[in-house]
Amino acid sequence: MKNFKLNGVITYAPKSRDELIDYAIDSKSILVAVNAEKILHSTEQSRAIINRNFGYPDGIGAVWALKKKGFKNVVKIPGCELWLNIIERYYKSKTFYLIGGKQEIIENTIFKLKEQFSEINICNFRNGYIKTEAEEKALIQDILKHKPDIIFVAMGSPKQELLMERIQQNHKAVYQGLGGSFDVYIGEVKRGPNWWVNNNLEWAYRLINQPSRIIRQIHLIRFFVLLKLNKL
Repeated sequence: MKNFKLNGVITYAPKSRDELIDYAIDSKSILVAVNAEKILHSTEQSRAIINRNFGYPDGIGAVWALKKKGFKNVVKIPGCELWLNIIERYYKSKTFYLIGGKQEIIENTIFKLKEQFSEINICNFRNGYIKTEAEEKALIQDILKHKPDIIFVAMGSPKQELLMERIQQNHKAVYQGLGGSFDVYIGEVKRGPNWWVNNNLEWAYRLINQPSRIIRQIHLIRFFVLLKLNKL
């Protein structure tokens, strides 16, 4: 699969979700969402994390940037949908391990997944509050015991990516960082209505409902100006 550096961030350009999932399964990659903010505000650390792994276009800004660089068929793949696409495709044949969120959030996530995918094999799970080296070591030992095929970690960047890299050193699997996707899945956090999502205007819907986000949205205007001027 082809990729391009956007402000130093290597971002892959999948033509479909299936293509991305096939690549991740075959290569046992760590999937890292890339959007306009991550490109615009990339640091030496954040670039290194993404570039060591598999950065995919999670936001429309990343898609527009890749299209401007010649990848006309690239598609946006929201991370909060991708992990469910992976489960839907493999819940009967692969095993899963989930990490992240408050205890109530992760328990409700597991409950809903088992309702939606009755045959899913979830090896184990735990909340995202890993406070000591001993707790992380115990987590890694439990993962080595169960040997899951796919691991989802919802803790926010860069914490989740750094944890996934440390776990992967001990156990090769497909990993995806999910941020707040468990909260979205169980309805604790609402996404925009389908029309806004399907028309790539979810950012506008959030801005209307949370005017305080205007400071973040101003940075997106800067991103699009730099993109137009070929400075990304």
